[in-house]
Amino acid sequence: MSTETVAAAMGAGKYAQALEDACIRFGIVTPLEKAHFLAQVAHESDGFRTATEYASGRAYEGRTDLGNTQPGDGVRFKGHGLIQITGRANHAAYSKWKYGDDRVVRDPLMLTRLPDAVDAAAWYWCIYRPSIRQLAQADDIVGVTKKINGGTNGLDDRRRRLAQAKELFKEMGADKQ
Repeated sequence: MSTETVAAAMGAGKYAQALEDACIRFGIVTPLEKAHFLAQVAHESDGFRTATEYASGRAYEGRTDLGNTQPGDGVRFKGHGLIQITGRANHAAYSKWKYGDDRVVRDPLMLTRLPDAVDAAAWYWCIYRPSIRQLAQADDIVGVTKKINGGTNGLDDRRRRLAQAKELFKEMGADKQ
């Protein structure tokens, strides 16, 4: 079962192929880790309906832990991408990793468009917060959620989406890998 097929069945639409490609590129290969990854990005993006956080971002204003040190940073660097990369520092880290410059800081909405909406999610999962991978492989949804969200916001929905992804992989026999 391809990640693309499961993602599409979960409503990923235009993101389905990019999610497949990102899993291959970033080495997200086991059905269990892919299920966790898809569940988290599905939750964070409201079922793949948005790559921009619904909240205004004002709550992030002045949050130095997110690198929001300039007036307006909270709103400007609210969550973007399928995993909702939040804060000037996180946008800058992704930009430096992918492009070697600050283009995402100059245009944070890059993370709302393909390929960056998906690439930033896989980068966050595999490179920026690599401990997420071990938590996913241990099937620790609470631990994964805390690494993604900083708390357990939306845990019931994340659990529902994880169960859906696991079932879809199982139906295709991919859980036997």
